Amino acid sequence: MASRTVLSRAGLLGGRRIGILEDLLKPSLVPGGSRFMATEVEDSGVSSTSPSVRVLPPEPPAEIPFAIRKPPTVLATIYRFPTLEPLRFQSFPSNFLHLPTRRDILHRAITYEGDAARSGNASTKWRGDVHGSGRKVRPQKGTGRARLGDKKSPMLRGGGVAHGPKPRDFSTDLPKKMYNLAWRTAFSYRYRRGQLVVVEDALEIQENDPGLANSIIKKNGWGNENSRSLFIVNEERPNFMGAMEGLGSEGLVLTREDVDVKDLLEMGRIVIEREALEWFQKERS
Repeated sequence: MASRTVLSRAGLLGGRRIGILEDLLKPSLVPGGSRFMATEVEDSGVSSTSPSVRVLPPEPPAEIPFAIRKPPTVLATIYRFPTLEPLRFQSFPSNFLHLPTRRDILHRAITYEGDAARSGNASTKWRGDVHGSGRKVRPQKGTGRARLGDKKSPMLRGGGVAHGPKPRDFSTDLPKKMYNLAWRTAFSYRYRRGQLVVVEDALEIQENDPGLANSIIKKNGWGNENSRSLFIVNEERPNFMGAMEGLGSEGLVLTREDVDVKDLLEMGRIVIEREALEWFQKERS
């Protein structure tokens, strides 16, 4: 009975026998199949629990050595003062001299500096601060005139000031990282526009002579006709700073500690000593 069933199934399938061995060898019988495919099928038929087959653990991936990348830099030309002779190039981090312009950050920094600079010393006497008696000036009714209290009333001359100012602190808060970013953004703005002149030598002249300082400024195009210049020195330069006191319309000389973000954006260009610029890079990084 079983043989008839097998024969009938073979007749329906065109005389092909169906079995486990045929199913295992089926990938190798595909036209165009490679010998590698048949070998894989034969190997797959072997039980993994057979003692003759040894499975090796996968090899660990090769370790990729860690590469240290240097931060991108930009080049700044170092000049000699006062001849402006180019001496060499010096690299500075791009996050110090090549940041995009952020007007919102600059505005917040300038507002922060302006609030801190307000003295807040205005003081007036309120009604309770004025010296005098608290007796009522005239009766409440019967005179036909307006109601009035004591002589310290704000409506009378010599009385107190209604809601007048008192000494107060106008300073506001700004995160230090945001303030440092504003410094670097201001320097980057000047550098990208070609308005940052870095000098190797000290910004100093032989004597306190306004005429000599004016001739240097005119020769290099740093004067009032070119939107003035801000000179930033690393330390006190008595001769040059004294000569520039009478040339306020041509430029301004400040030490590195006296400079604000607003000063970097107020004039046409910045002429700064190399040591002062490196100090700003260290302090505002």
